[in-house]
Amino acid sequence: MNYKTLTVSLEEHIAHVVLNRPQQLNAMNTDFWLELPKAIKAIDRSAEARVIVISSTGKHFSAGMDLAVFTTPGTIPMDGDPSRMAENLRRAVLELQDAFNALESVRIPVLTAIQGGCIGGAVDMLCASDSRYCTEDAFFTIKETQLGMTADLGTMQRLPHLIPQGVMRELAYTGRKFFAKEAKELGFVNQVFANQDEMLEGVMTIAKTIAQQSPLAVAGCKEMINYARDHSVADSLKYMATWQAGMFRPQDMMLSFMAKAQQEAPEFEPLWPIKTLFSKDED
Repeated sequence: MNYKTLTVSLEEHIAHVVLNRPQQLNAMNTDFWLELPKAIKAIDRSAEARVIVISSTGKHFSAGMDLAVFTTPGTIPMDGDPSRMAENLRRAVLELQDAFNALESVRIPVLTAIQGGCIGGAVDMLCASDSRYCTEDAFFTIKETQLGMTADLGTMQRLPHLIPQGVMRELAYTGRKFFAKEAKELGFVNQVFANQDEMLEGVMTIAKTIAQQSPLAVAGCKEMINYARDHSVADSLKYMATWQAGMFRPQDMMLSFMAKAQQEAPEFEPLWPIKTLFSKDED
């Protein structure tokens, strides 16, 4: 598909989604909010990719929300009857949240590769991804606080599960920048690279390793990790047992054993494409 704000490619079971508005610092305009979830869901439905890598173009990963989203007439009404305006704004925020929820709800891992600035809404997006990697010049900021609002697209809910809560609160209350070294020390990013080329090479190497595993096993890992984050240990163990009872089959395990014995890479069957009554409409 052709997108205005993204480019999407597929190679070796890796879908590469690239934010592609470098002249605008990849600010998230109205087209972005429509295209990102559409692209992510389409990748998941096709089942051709086993991992998604999100990267960017230009000096900065993303300047966050494009102010045009708020200032374009009719996009988000900010006047009129207060109760109806509030109800409308609530639905608009939920729709924006869904764009990043898609990263979490798809069956396959999402890796993000960040260079330069990652500001405001871009941090919300990173928090919804599975793993994050950055360059030495990268910096992050929960910028909304300094603009007089509370970040509302997932950072407040997800970041406390990724870094120590005391530090997270400081970052949210102050809106200060934190740089690559601190992000690595906090565990927010997995690895720091010297430059963008080295980062993309390194992240693609990790993506290839993921793509070589059983897609069903990896999907199960993502499902269980996300569930455990939001539930008790006891509930998560029960869900794990139910998942295994329904999803575990010996075929992939036998393929792994046979490939290891023959010193070959196993060839796993892909996940099946998602077919729904609404697939054509969504495409």
